[in-house]
Amino acid sequence: MTLYAIFDPRPGRPDLPAVVPETFSWLAAILPPVFLAAHGLWLELVAFILGAVALAALAAIIGGDAAFLLYLLGAAWLGFAAPGLRRHALLRRGWRQRGERVALNAELAQLEALR
Repeated sequence: MTLYAIFDPRPGRPDLPAVVPETFSWLAAILPPVFLAAHGLWLELVAFILGAVALAALAAIIGGDAAFLLYLLGAAWLGFAAPGLRRHALLRRGWRQRGERVALNAELAQLEALR
């Protein structure tokens, strides 16, 4: 069972509640740009691209292996930080956090939030 953060849409919008799982995100760790773009985290995507460019530039100084390990460390951090980034993005967009639910999957958490 997983803990899900439940968010209500802005007033006047007929959207369903959004649910954000509080788990490690493999997509964010393996394909960070895809994860960031899919969830509309544009500022974070720009920061990630700038960080990757900086690591590529530093690879000549610190070595290619060290730069690759730093990239892997950053990708793993992003996998753990993904739920927090999604929660903050929803709050910036005007969504209101209602609370948390424990459920087997996101659909059940969303259904429980509708009750």
